Amino acid sequence: MTPSPAPCGVLPDHAIEAMTARGEIRLDAPLAPAQVQPASLDLRLGPVAYRVRASFLPGKTRSVADRLEEFTMHKVDLAGGAVLEKGCVYVVPLMESLALPGGVSAVANAKSSTGRLDLLTRAIADHGVEFDRVPEGYTGPLYAEICPRSFSVLVRPGMRLNQVRFRAAHAVLSDDDLRARHAVTSLVSGEAVIDDGLGFSVDLSPGAGGLVGYRAKPHSGVIDLDRIGQYDPAEFWDRLESDRGQLILDPGAFYILVSREAVTIPPDCAAEMAPYLAMVGEFRVHYAGFFDPGFGYGPAGGAGARGVLEVRCHEAPFVLEHGQVVGRLVYERMAAAPKVLYGADLASNYQGQGLKLSKHFRG
Repeated sequence: MTPSPAPCGVLPDHAIEAMTARGEIRLDAPLAPAQVQPASLDLRLGPVAYRVRASFLPGKTRSVADRLEEFTMHKVDLAGGAVLEKGCVYVVPLMESLALPGGVSAVANAKSSTGRLDLLTRAIADHGVEFDRVPEGYTGPLYAEICPRSFSVLVRPGMRLNQVRFRAAHAVLSDDDLRARHAVTSLVSGEAVIDDGLGFSVDLSPGAGGLVGYRAKPHSGVIDLDRIGQYDPAEFWDRLESDRGQLILDPGAFYILVSREAVTIPPDCAAEMAPYLAMVGEFRVHYAGFFDPGFGYGPAGGAGARGVLEVRCHEAPFVLEHGQVVGRLVYERMAAAPKVLYGADLASNYQGQGLKLSKHFRG
């Protein structure tokens, strides 16, 4: 295939639309409203899911279809809605496939609401050796691996649990670039900790009623992902209160916390949450979702928006302290300005957010 010319950086909404017109993004159904985001494309579940024995990667010489023949336990029809059960692993062919030109690669990530439900969702491509990574020039289908970890969920075809971003060449901003930008337009409230990205810390100062976060209850009902603002948080979450600026994380438990800093993504940038250092403690911040251009920026979002942290503790109980650095934002330059900014022109659930559960819960 003849490479399509593309400037360096993350491709914006209008470039993604052009890729669909050229057949570089192939669709089983026409684009849905708001499926194209400022710097990414939402991916839609197809009509079937495969319950598999274990998570897998196809490897350099195998297709996902080959591995499904090896690992599938049974096939699930999603057409009328089907429950994906907590603790099980499913692979779902997506409605989007790719025929990427040379010079353009792709990276996928779970959407924010997906991460806040502890719904582990990763993209798989044929011959892949990594989750969520698609090399330049790839032609073939895309699949979502889905493992509900805290709640069983009801899904249907067309639901969007993850998204994909397209990159032309190297787009990551260096630490020097970040420092120069922060000196002109503040990227973060408070001190900027810049070390292989922009560091952020956890806020454990008590809010209303002493609230510092939420912990998922171990035994709860099914969440229908189409039901927005319908569920009582008390049926699914324990409120966590503290006035000491610390929280002891239980092994295997899932927490929703919030960053101490408010962050800003300028219109000419996009960002992705990444781990800070594996050595800082026995926990993992689930860096679900991309930060689109305009997040926390301008009149619609005010002076930044805080990042919601999806945290899971590992083998040993761990004391998390207020102000402890737990993650970083990796900024990337946009190849061009998007037509639509997050929060300003787009209905955005989490603009200007603080500590907030997924959009499925009341309040």
